[in-house]
Amino acid sequence: MRSSHTLDRLDVAFDDDRLVADAGLLLPATLAQHLGLKGLVDKHLDLGAGAGRANVGDKLLTLVMSALAGGDCIDDADALRSGGTERVLGFRVKAASTLGTFLRSFRWGHVRQLDRVSRELVARAWAAGAGPGAAPFTIDLDSTICETYGLKKEGATGFTYTKVRGYHPLLAIAAGTGDVLMARLRGGNANSGRSAGHFLGETIGRVRSAGATGQLTVRADSGFYAHAVVAVCRKADVRFSITIRQHASIRRLIEAIPDDAWSPIPYWIDGGADVAETTYVPFAQEKDAVPVRLIVRRVKPTPGSQLAAFVLYDYHAFITDRDGQMLTLEADHRRHAEIENAIRDLKYGMALNHLPSGKFGANGAWLAVQVIAHNLARWTARLGLGAGIVTTKTLRRRLFALAGRLTRSARRWRLHLPARWPWAIEFRTALARLRGIPLLA
Repeated sequence: MRSSHTLDRLDVAFDDDRLVADAGLLLPATLAQHLGLKGLVDKHLDLGAGAGRANVGDKLLTLVMSALAGGDCIDDADALRSGGTERVLGFRVKAASTLGTFLRSFRWGHVRQLDRVSRELVARAWAAGAGPGAAPFTIDLDSTICETYGLKKEGATGFTYTKVRGYHPLLAIAAGTGDVLMARLRGGNANSGRSAGHFLGETIGRVRSAGATGQLTVRADSGFYAHAVVAVCRKADVRFSITIRQHASIRRLIEAIPDDAWSPIPYWIDGGADVAETTYVPFAQEKDAVPVRLIVRRVKPTPGSQLAAFVLYDYHAFITDRDGQMLTLEADHRRHAEIENAIRDLKYGMALNHLPSGKFGANGAWLAVQVIAHNLARWTARLGLGAGIVTTKTLRRRLFALAGRLTRSARRWRLHLPARWPWAIEFRTALARLRGIPLLA
C-alpha cells in the first residue's frame, strides 16, 4: 500500500503574488539605492535615438540584480518578475525582451558612459567606508579569455592567443579586496598588453579621484611588460612590479648571478627555491631608461618531470622600482596571482563566462553590468558584514537566494524569511549597516 506521504500526492500551484524569489537581494538592492546607482545611470547613460533609450536606470538595475541572483543570460531576468519580488528590489523590473532591445542599442560610446557610472559608483562606495583611504594600495592588471561559439559575434570571430574564438577583456583589480576598478572589452585577437598604457592611466585616475591617497603600486605579468606601462607608472608616481620576458640577454644576466647571492625560500622540496636580485635597465633604447631592480626566483623542476630532464632551474623574474626587502617584494609579487580569484568570480559567480549578443557594444555593456554586480556583492560583504573577501556563490547561498513572503498590515509591508535560517543574524546586521549609509540621489 502506497504511503499517503509520498511526494506524488503533493499538489503544486503557482498562485501566490506575495511570495518573493531571491528575497535576500534586498541587501544589494538597498546598497545600490543608498549609493544612488539608478540616478547615476539615468544621469550619465544617454542612448540617443536607440530603441532601448527609455528607463535606462530600471533596465540596468534589472540586469545587475539578475546577475546577483545567478542569472547568466538575458532570459533569466524574468525570474525577478515573479510574485512580489519587484517590491523588494525598489525599482520597476523589466522584461527580458525589453532588456535585449536595451543592450542592442549600445554603441562603444554608450559603453564608455557606463564606465563613468562605474567610476562614480566606486568613489561613492569608498567614501562610505569600502575604500583604502591613505593606506598603500595595489592595482593588479590582467586580461582574460571569454570564449564564444557563434561565428557572427563582432570582435570575436578571430582566434585568441589560446587558439579559441572569443573576447579578450582587460581588467584592473584592487589587491586584497577583489574590487574591479576598471574593465574594457577587446576583440579576441588583441594581445595582452594592447592599450594597456592608456587603460592603466585611466585606472590610476579613477583610483585617485575615488579617494585613494596612499602610495600606489601596479603588479602585472609579462603580458604587460611594455614601455608604455612603465612610463605611465613613472609619470603618475606609481611603483611597479612587472614580470619580465626572458629573452636571451635576460637569461644570460640571470645565469651570471653568483651562487652565494641566492637566498632560500620555503618550498615543498628542500632547497627547491631561491631568490636573488641584480640590476637591469629595461627598454634601454628609450630616452627615459633608468636602472631598476631585477628580482629573480629560481625553482627546481619537479623530480621526474619532462622539464627536469633539460634544465637545473626554472627562472621567474620581475622588474620593480620599489624599496624594501628582496624576499618581501618577491613574495608580494607572487600574490599577483590572487587576481585569478576575482576573474573566476566574475565568470562563474556572475555571468562573464557568457557574452550573449552578436553586437560588440551590447557585449561591452554586459561586461559593465557584471562588473557593477560583482562590486555590489563585494561591498555588501565589506560594508554590511564587515568581512573580507566573500565569494558571490557564498553570498548567494547564505543571503541572496532566500525565499520570502510579503504581508501588509497598518499600511506597512513586512518581508517574512525562513525561520531558523543559519545566517539570519548576519542578514539583519548587514541590512542595518547598509541602511545606515546616507542616501545619494
